[in-house]
Amino acid sequence: MGRSQSLPRGDDPRFGPDADDTGCSILHVDMDAFFASVEVRRRPELRGRPVVVGGIGPRGVVSSASYEARRYGVRSAMPTARARALCPHAVYLPPEFTQYTAASRAVMRIFRDVTPLVEPLSLDEAFLEVAGARRLFGSPVEIARLIRRRVAEEQRLSCSVGVAPSKFVAKLGSTRAKPDGLLVVPAAQVLDFLHPLPVSALWGVGERSAEALRRLGLSTVGDLAEAPIGLLRRAVGEASATHLHELAWGRDPRRVSPEHVEKSIGAEVTFDVDVVDPTEIRRSLLALAEKVGARLRGAGQVGRTVSLKVRLADFRTVNRSRTLGVSTDTARELFDTAWALWTALDPGEPIRLVGVRVEGLAAAGETPRQLTLGAPERGWREAEAAADAAAARFGRSVIGPASLLGKRHPGRDENPTRP
Repeated sequence: MGRSQSLPRGDDPRFGPDADDTGCSILHVDMDAFFASVEVRRRPELRGRPVVVGGIGPRGVVSSASYEARRYGVRSAMPTARARALCPHAVYLPPEFTQYTAASRAVMRIFRDVTPLVEPLSLDEAFLEVAGARRLFGSPVEIARLIRRRVAEEQRLSCSVGVAPSKFVAKLGSTRAKPDGLLVVPAAQVLDFLHPLPVSALWGVGERSAEALRRLGLSTVGDLAEAPIGLLRRAVGEASATHLHELAWGRDPRRVSPEHVEKSIGAEVTFDVDVVDPTEIRRSLLALAEKVGARLRGAGQVGRTVSLKVRLADFRTVNRSRTLGVSTDTARELFDTAWALWTALDPGEPIRLVGVRVEGLAAAGETPRQLTLGAPERGWREAEAAADAAAARFGRSVIGPASLLGKRHPGRDENPTRP
């Protein structure tokens, strides 16, 4: 949900950081402009300047924008070309996911120091259930302040926190608190908070659904709450009608689930100009395999199924996959598999986008590994782990260009530390 929606005013004392948090045991913590903030932390000279992270080519998309850039209208998911038109003097940076993963893991450790009931939603946000932490750390608001202070002092980053009796309302609260703020939605005031909001604030209401509801005269959450359920069914269908009606009355029984596990990890690239050269495709698949491998290792996971995504110039999309005999987290194995899938596909047409994804994930420490016959005792996994360590300290770009092309085993090459 964007901040452009008409949420309650920040100076409303009913929903401030000092409001009554009785019964509000759920926190939603959302890092502020996370990717951009990590880049500013790495490059202090960028502080106070508009910073945009994302694809920097003509077909690129914004992943994150600092609040200085947002003042010019730059937003996540916006085409980079549009962002450059709005804010040409911003600093535009490609994403360094190794850095963001490391920062995310450090932040999540702070959360888990407070409570084991942490449900990450992505690298930069999570739900926390803090009812069991009250004896050690105080009230939910005191816990929220502790988390914000530790994130600022230990990671030199800022976050916004919503405190509420349910996950849905806590997430709305953190959005309203941005940037670098704290907002409590008291249990007794949930409907006062919800009902003035536009219907688009509800989870599951996209542009089409919102327009269908507005045509029925349902512009706010309060309008929807008071509408006959039959009217809602005609607008959005049976399942959605029940879901939205419950949310509109502040009913969200879902609990914080710390067992949340990513189902897949992937990366893709949209070319600035449609590509026909197989060597360029090969290099792109290699770079993607390196990104995915680094993310797997950063998350402590391995996967067995490697998928290749190819989007042709006419926007047709083709997917191919192969399941390996043993799970992996190495770029070398991911690249070999993706390239074999590409060779078998052989589309023979200009390519707009390629992507590599790994599915069938499992915890690396709980998954047996099998050495290939004749493989060196210390091989690609160790070499890539060394590259991860260097990237975490200095940035992925210092590791140099992808260098798996044409190489078979690190023990037989002159420079085994670069995959």
